[in-house]
Amino acid sequence: MSNQVLDTAVSPEVLAIQQRQIRRQKFNRASTYVIAILMSLWILVPIYFIFSMAFTTQDAVRAYPKGVLPFIPFSLDTMQFFLNSEGILPGLLNSVIVAVITLLLSTVIAAPAGYAISRYIFPGRNFFRLSILAVRAFPIVVLSIPLAVLYIQVGVFDSIYSLALMHTALALPTTILVIGSVFASIPYELEEAAMVFGCTSWQAFRYVVLPLVLPGIAASAVFTFVLSWNEVFAASILTLQNRTLPAQILFSLTNSSEAYQFAGGFFMLIPALIFMFFIRRYLFNMWGQVTK
Repeated sequence: MSNQVLDTAVSPEVLAIQQRQIRRQKFNRASTYVIAILMSLWILVPIYFIFSMAFTTQDAVRAYPKGVLPFIPFSLDTMQFFLNSEGILPGLLNSVIVAVITLLLSTVIAAPAGYAISRYIFPGRNFFRLSILAVRAFPIVVLSIPLAVLYIQVGVFDSIYSLALMHTALALPTTILVIGSVFASIPYELEEAAMVFGCTSWQAFRYVVLPLVLPGIAASAVFTFVLSWNEVFAASILTLQNRTLPAQILFSLTNSSEAYQFAGGFFMLIPALIFMFFIRRYLFNMWGQVTK
């Protein structure tokens, strides 16, 4: 009887099925790697091309066809030309200030709002969630002109702080929903256990819940920072003298050279990449929590 079981276990039919399964797994894995590589190249090649054109001479930028090897000749001439252009350095500083204020305001407001939505049951909670999404659904084109009129009447037009308030309003709906979903993924029993051992509700939130939701808050912070940094329409409508970097680049784009455009693209990309580099460990922790 045991010999029959062994013969059945190693029968040609079983071996053929196992080999087909192994080949299918290898094919699926290889397909996943190929798709991931293609998607990475789709994103990284334009970025690499922008970087290479930003750190070469203006003659090399205008040359056609382009050289095979990037950064040849390597030069800071293009970057110096861009930084010396009118309004670039003030626009860069304004973009940093607006993005940081937007990040802080949206996080401070969205964290308690997301916690309340995920933890408490109150009348109209579902309607409140839908109203948050409805606010995000309004296009900026519809809101910008009435806001410009309102800002002029109130006396806060052409101010980076009023623009930061606008960016905060744009980012808050998504930030609240993201942080609220992260809070909802944390079992409430952890807070109850902490309070059983003598913690107050605030201490349970501070020492138990908050460390677990930091990856989600970091993800929403990345989204908020990138949204504020790249937003251009409201910045163009609500500011004239105190433009952010995207608004300043858009304002002078039609009359600018190729070197100006490539260097501007570099400056639009690099701050967001640096910010995500410093915050990446929280994103990796969040990925680990999602996959567990």
